[in-house]
Amino acid sequence: MSDTGRTAHSEVFGAADRAGDYIEEDTLHTIPAPPRRKANNTASARRPVLEAPASAPAPGEAPAMQEAPSVPSETPTDLASTSVLFGGSAAGLASASSTPAKATTGFRGALARLGLPVGPGAAELGERLRTELQTTHETTVRQATWTRAVSVLVNNPKGGTGKTPTALLLGGVLAAIRGGSVAILEVSDDPGALNFRAEGNPLLGLGELVRDVDHVQTAGRLAGYTAPQTSFASVIGSTGRRDRLTGESVVAVANVIDGFYSIRIMDSGNVPTSSAFRGAVSVSDVLVIPVMNAGDSVLEAIQLLEELRAEGGPSAELANRAIAIRLTDGRPENDAVRQEVERLLSQAGVSALHEIPYDAHIAERGQLTLSRLNPATRDAFVAAAASVVRSLQTAVSAAPTQNRKA
Repeated sequence: MSDTGRTAHSEVFGAADRAGDYIEEDTLHTIPAPPRRKANNTASARRPVLEAPASAPAPGEAPAMQEAPSVPSETPTDLASTSVLFGGSAAGLASASSTPAKATTGFRGALARLGLPVGPGAAELGERLRTELQTTHETTVRQATWTRAVSVLVNNPKGGTGKTPTALLLGGVLAAIRGGSVAILEVSDDPGALNFRAEGNPLLGLGELVRDVDHVQTAGRLAGYTAPQTSFASVIGSTGRRDRLTGESVVAVANVIDGFYSIRIMDSGNVPTSSAFRGAVSVSDVLVIPVMNAGDSVLEAIQLLEELRAEGGPSAELANRAIAIRLTDGRPENDAVRQEVERLLSQAGVSALHEIPYDAHIAERGQLTLSRLNPATRDAFVAAAASVVRSLQTAVSAAPTQNRKA
């Protein structure tokens, strides 16, 4: 090739090589620029070069392999755990993407769309914060994992405090966010209202499952005793009369369920000294106590915590991780009573108290469908579910070995 051809060839590829050195300014803050080679002559522009040596080797000496220039930080960084692309800084990514500086709703939003620098008002900011908080709660619920099935016991010895709605809706929220693998089980001595408040009319239920528990070895067989919900939860309640439930039966059924579901929610009865309740306590990781703004419901809940702590061991740990959920049935309430309920529960060592606003769908006392809840009610249950999941993570991680009956 002529010298003119070589010169033209060098200029074309040399320009292409130099173009790679022009990097957008904003990318310098996120991705380190790769080291570039210099096009010193025509031959080097045509040859693939792996790495340019820092200095020319001495005559007769083989060129030494040279490592790529290191980044300024001396500590290696795991990009897979810190980059927002891999979920390492989800909070920052969510903040950057879901919280624009300009207003988007109402009159302020209209002005912003015209190009005016109008920021969001107080109402829009509040809604954004609520949305981001709910996203955080849902992420907590969705991403939680354990090395075994986990269980939540819903109980308050006082009747009429909302145990069954709490079990159904708490389990429904967990299942809806996680995509299923949640079983809601009735563990009361006698048939309760779980199957009545759940969706559907299954042919088989808890009584039949207790009878056939030794023969249930597949997910398909177990599904025949459940009532599938639109929330993707599976309910196992009583379809009719059945024998009084024993602690041994509760443990046996729980072990079968744990082989096919990640989370088990148990709706219990009103007798904390019964065999069924004792069996449920032995296979539980977190205790959830529904209360109303009434002295009797709170005092009986506190008595339950005292009895569990007196037993020591796993029962005491269950009491120490207790979470209270306060429901409202629409009756008039006194602010002084509300404050006293909070004080008593805090004094009793309840780890968290979640408020559930009044919802007509719950107060109707009919079948419960998660999608029919008011948005504020669903948000409150999502927050409670996130609290339960965090407590489950603490309970299971604190016990490296199986701490429940098998």
